[in-house]
Amino acid sequence: MVALSSCEAEYIAASMTACQAQWINMLLMELQLVKDEKMEVKIDSKSAIDLAKHPVAHGRSKHIETKFHFLRDQVNNGKLEIKHCKTDEQIADLLTKPLKLSSFDYLKKKLGMDEASN
Repeated sequence: MVALSSCEAEYIAASMTACQAQWINMLLMELQLVKDEKMEVKIDSKSAIDLAKHPVAHGRSKHIETKFHFLRDQVNNGKLEIKHCKTDEQIADLLTKPLKLSSFDYLKKKLGMDEASN
């Protein structure tokens, strides 16, 4: 898969996340561990959030494969809520980007990798 913009890449990643979250939620419901509740997905791209919530305003999304609009369908059906996650709160950055030591330590603690626990 090749994304033509960072917005598209974030949208595709969020759509794949929504698929996995839906699968996990259905499994947990089958095991009677949770009820059917709205899931929350946090995205750090405001343009990807806008694309998922307001598809009419984006002519640039015409070329995105239909399977990735699962995210939009889940939002419209009320099964998924998308919230903005500030970039400096994005835990995945710990594994994907070079960070300043202070940011690295902060995210490492949020992940549960506190030095005191070693």
